[in-house]
Amino acid sequence: MENNQMNQYSFDSSYTGQGLTLNRYMSKTFGWMFLGLLLTFAVAWAMAASNAVIYLFYAVPQITIILLIAEVAVVLIFSARIHKNSVGTSRVLFLFYSLLNGVVFSVYFVVFDVASLIAIFGLTALFFGGFALYGRFTRTDLSRLRPLLIGGLIFLVVASLLSLLIDMSAMERLICMAGIVIFLCFTAYDTQKIKANYQYFQQDAAMLQRASIYSALELYLDFINLFLYLLRFLGRHRN
Repeated sequence: MENNQMNQYSFDSSYTGQGLTLNRYMSKTFGWMFLGLLLTFAVAWAMAASNAVIYLFYAVPQITIILLIAEVAVVLIFSARIHKNSVGTSRVLFLFYSLLNGVVFSVYFVVFDVASLIAIFGLTALFFGGFALYGRFTRTDLSRLRPLLIGGLIFLVVASLLSLLIDMSAMERLICMAGIVIFLCFTAYDTQKIKANYQYFQQDAAMLQRASIYSALELYLDFINLFLYLLRFLGRHRN
């Protein structure tokens, strides 16, 4: 039992039937994550620079709800059909989600100072990279953290819902700090999970690719949420 767990989290040189090493598999997964981030921030910047975001939110007052429903629907479809969708469909869903998120993020380019956004993006990348490296190289089984991470995620969701009903400003910094810690831990956990997927699906090339795109989505969400909590904690609004 202990030997099986050690093999799951410490192997580095095994190959799939198609000759894909773990390092190359992880590089491709992170590559898709970075592509999604690039698309999101490119769309956000373009919409803010052209003032399209202002026209959109004035022309369609319900756009926030529409975007929220669309994003949740894409993630649910992606998750529910991960074993059925083709690799191409999985990639399209991931990029479509990144594009939708770009429309949402365009608001932050209007509300927050651009220099502040750039600095916090760099800080997010630094923190994210450090914990991703930890998840990649540690031999500790991080799956034990899953119950704590799910509990932390529920706490953040409940806090967000309560903030719509009551004034939670006194707890804002505490909630942001909790969010930062939770998504840093998710980053390490999801990075390690890529290694487990590689081992589990290495005899199924198509499923291995689909799992890679799904892992890219998880890492993308970790980065985005970490960025948002750091932005709430440190960001400067425009005058």
